[in-house]
Amino acid sequence: MDGRPEPDVTSSGGTLPGNLAHGSPPAPPGTSRDAAVIAHRGASGHAPEHTWPAYELAMEMGADFLEPDLQMTRDGHLIAFHDPTLDRTARGRTGLRTGPVNERTLEELRECDVGSWFNEAHPDRARPEFEGLGVVTLDELFARWGSAVRWYPEVKNPEANRGMEEGLLELIRRRGLQAAAVEEEWILIQSFSPASLLKIREMDPELPLIQLLGASALEGRRVEDLLKEIGDYARGVGPHRQLVDRRFMAAARQAGLLVHPWTVNDGEEMEGLLALGVHGIFTDFPDRLVELMGR
Repeated sequence: MDGRPEPDVTSSGGTLPGNLAHGSPPAPPGTSRDAAVIAHRGASGHAPEHTWPAYELAMEMGADFLEPDLQMTRDGHLIAFHDPTLDRTARGRTGLRTGPVNERTLEELRECDVGSWFNEAHPDRARPEFEGLGVVTLDELFARWGSAVRWYPEVKNPEANRGMEEGLLELIRRRGLQAAAVEEEWILIQSFSPASLLKIREMDPELPLIQLLGASALEGRRVEDLLKEIGDYARGVGPHRQLVDRRFMAAARQAGLLVHPWTVNDGEEMEGLLALGVHGIFTDFPDRLVELMGR
């Protein structure tokens, strides 16, 4: 999603997934145990986003989906990286740690440290092993976990990265994930760009697509009209959490759409959204959502 991680509204306290297996409380009344736990940039509240530790922690915590934001390198590789520029999260040799991602080759990006920034930003969660972490490619993620977990890749900045959609579909097919993506919705492809999603639909009309919606998406629009329109090409919507209320959910049900709001880190807000009937939640802290649902 766009923007930086949501602020941590409660202390992480260093709680890691092993704690979840013991004495999990029952789910609060009105919540669903069946909603998908979507690890936003991995377990990015506990470890640097889009790094191996973030994804490994998300897996250990019991996340249903891993979300890799996708940027494209100058030589055509898809990497898990949120921002179109390196400046916020890259450290290392001067001259390589700033500027657009798509102006760097994968080899150049391998020289960047994309973990140290987390220790600077979150000293209470800092770990020495986060220093020096490198970028991760989508192909490496698929190679490591394949169909052991569900995937939620986001096509980012497609206007500046020609061929990104073709590259994503080629990797899905090469790694043998296309059938599971279609038959079991093991891969959901999301984007804020309707044009990018429609391009993917033209190339493979069976892959499930998710239309992302920013906080201002309903300005000047009736929610019923917007979601009906999206229902013509997408399997679901990823709305900013502030958009989701009873009317939104009713319109989504009428349009036959899944609803996966982002990015929710507060337990009370998670409970409220689950009570409304959302089908999944993006969170930086998958352990909180797993524990809340008593899983």
